[in-house]
Amino acid sequence: MSATTSSARTRLTPEQRREQLLDLGVRLLASRSLDELSIDLLAEEAGISRGLLYHYFGNKHDFHEAVVRRAADDLIAQTAPPAGGEPLERMSRSMAAYLEYVEANYEGYLSLVKGAAGGNPTLRLIYDEALGALTGRIFAEDAQGELIPDTPVTRLLVRGWAVMVEDMVLTWVADPAGSAVTREELLALIGGSLPTLVGALADPA
Repeated sequence: MSATTSSARTRLTPEQRREQLLDLGVRLLASRSLDELSIDLLAEEAGISRGLLYHYFGNKHDFHEAVVRRAADDLIAQTAPPAGGEPLERMSRSMAAYLEYVEANYEGYLSLVKGAAGGNPTLRLIYDEALGALTGRIFAEDAQGELIPDTPVTRLLVRGWAVMVEDMVLTWVADPAGSAVTREELLALIGGSLPTLVGALADPA
C-alpha cells in the first residue's frame, strides 16, 4: 500500500476535522478560563494555521460558543444516571458524576457559570439549556413520582436546588484540601438535601 493511498484513507472530512478541533478545545478549556482559550492557542495545539481555524469556526465568538456547547453536551452525557436501581440511588450516582466532572473541568465550567451570570446571552442560553437537561432528567428518571412529584412548584424547587448544589460543588472543588467538609459529606449533603426540601414543601409545619 502506498503512502498516498494510506493518507487518502485516513484523511478527515471537514466535519470530522471540526469535531476533532472541538474535542481539543474542550480538553484545553478544562484547565483554563474561556477568555484564555484563544484561536492562537488552539491553532498551536492542533498544529494548524489560524486561517484554517477561522475557516471552521468563523470568528472567536463562534469558536467559543461551539466549544462551550460541546462541553455542556459532555456534562449532560457524563452525568447521566445509571439505567437501573432506585430513583434516589440513581440520583446519587448522577451527583457523584457531576462532582467528578466539575473537578476535571473546573476552569471551563466556572467560566460558563460566570459568563451566564454576567449577562452573556449566548452563555446564558447554553447554561439554561444544560441546567434544564440536568434538572429535567430527575423527573424523567422518577416518572412515577416516587421521589419527587412533578408539579410546577417542585420543578421550581428543583431548579433552585440545582443552583445551590452548583455553588456548593464549585466552592468545595476550589479548595477541597482546605475545606472542613469531606468528599463523602459533600455528596451526602447533595443527595439528602433534595428529598428534605421536597418533604418540607409537602409538610410546611
